[in-house]
Parts: sequence; C-alpha cells; structure tokens
Amino acid sequence: MGLDDFSTGNRDNLELVRGAVGAEAWARFRLVEGDLRAAAACREACAGVAVVLHHAALSSVPLSMAIPGPVLAANVGGTIELLEAARVAGVDRLVFASSSSVYGDENSVPAQEDRIGRPLSPYGASKRIGELLASTYQQCFGLETVSLRYFNVLGPRQDPQGAYSAVIPRWTSQLLRGETPEIYGDGETTRDFCPVEDVVQANLLAAGAPAESCGRVFNVALGRSTTLRQLFAMIRDTLADLGVVCREVEPRFGPFRLGDVRHSRADVSRAVKLLGFSPSQDIRPCLQRTLAALLAKGAP
Repeated sequence: MGLDDFSTGNRDNLELVRGAVGAEAWARFRLVEGDLRAAAACREACAGVAVVLHHAALSSVPLSMAIPGPVLAANVGGTIELLEAARVAGVDRLVFASSSSVYGDENSVPAQEDRIGRPLSPYGASKRIGELLASTYQQCFGLETVSLRYFNVLGPRQDPQGAYSAVIPRWTSQLLRGETPEIYGDGETTRDFCPVEDVVQANLLAAGAPAESCGRVFNVALGRSTTLRQLFAMIRDTLADLGVVCREVEPRFGPFRLGDVRHSRADVSRAVKLLGFSPSQDIRPCLQRTLAALLAKGAP
C-alpha cells in the first residue's frame, strides 16, 4: 500500500519498482493517490496495515523560508491526519521520517539525539513537531512510534529540477550544462551524507525493532563529515571519469544561506546499539551510482 499525491514525486519511479520486483509482487501493491492532509485518503491508506512508514513532506529548508505556511500545513497537518488514521485503523507501529534540521542552533558535534536547540527554519520546526506528535500518540493511545532523524540523504532518482532540489543533483545538472555551481559560504561547511540504502535499512530495522525501542528518536547517517568543497570535488571528478568535460571547473562562492547550520555530523551509536543499524563506510559508491543514474536519465 502506498499514498502519494505526486506533488514532489515522479510516477516513473513506480514503473522502475514494478520492473524490479516482478508481476507477482507488484500485484500485491495498491496505490492511494491523494493528499496527506485529506483524512479520507489517510484512512484508506491505513486500512488493514500493520506498519506505516511516513515519509511524506515538503522537505526543504529554503522552501520553508520562502513559503512557511504550505510547508507547515503539509508537514504538521499531514502528520496529524496520518497519525489519527493509524490510531483509528489499529496500526501497530508508525515510523516517522524526521530530519537533522531539528538540531537547530545546538551546534555540538557529533549531534546526539537528546541535545537539541531552537529550530533555525520552519522546516526544522515542522519535523520537531512531528516527533512530538508521534511520541504523544504512543503515550496517549498506544500507537508504537519510532522517529528517524535523517541527515543529508543521497541516492539515485533524486530530482535535479527546481530551485529547491538537493545539492548533488543540482550541481550535477549545472556541470552537465557547462555552468559553474555555487557553494553557499566558504565551502568549509560540513554535512553528514547518508546513502539511501542506509535509510531503507534503518526503516526496516525500526519497523521490526523490539517494543522497547519505540517512543524514541534515532540518528540515521554515516557518522562522518564531508565539507562542501570535498563534495564538489568528488562530484566533478566522478563525472569527469564518466566522460563529462568538467575536470577543470572550480565552484563559485556565494553568501551563507539563511537557516543553514554550519557543521553537521551524527552520533549513530544509539541506532547501532538498539536497532542493529550498520552504516555504510563511504559515500563514494552511492555517489557514483547516483551520478551514473543522472547521466543515464539525461539530466538535466
């Protein structure tokens, strides 16, 4: 069962899944096409379901700075509707996709789950509210919940289009067009990039974890830092190895972006200990697959 309104998704991704799993498995899948903020759509999607993996959101810090109302309506209002539908349907467990943005102005490195600051963006606030709603529904109604704080996720099929696309597909598209990518700030800002395979692993572990792991929050990341300068060099050099003429391109630097944190790295020891999470050792293999997929798709 899936629920999506395709406001940010791509229907072609479902066709790729159909081809990967085969006709027999695909016949067991049903898509509910609707808005997460619509109670009826959430009730339909939760009917007969044991575990809900809640990833629907407008996932962008800069978008939330530009249009906070719609982001809060989707991320907070939609989460309320889904939690309520799950409660009424008797769902056993809901896994909530949170974000490292909840750490806000708490700048300790590495980030530990129990130390959070004030949100630096409406998006960060929306994810913190989502965590609180999830734990409240467990406390008050017995719906088991687990919140996973994703750091910077990368992987194939990220969308390179739009003003708020993720940095890796955006820089890739710019290099393919012969443009000079822009780094916000001095390039020494750090991020903890997390391959999408690790996100899938964490969700499956959270869905089946012992009950004592519920009602808690877990970081999902590599536990390693990469500067934006390093990331740009890896993207440029990987594309050059794939035949793109960009080896000599250097980035340009712009002002720091409002709402961004300076340094980000996760402490993943809680997820390792309680969920059995095993993070990847390096982002390069996933980055290579991501760039190869973008090239095969003909990005931009």
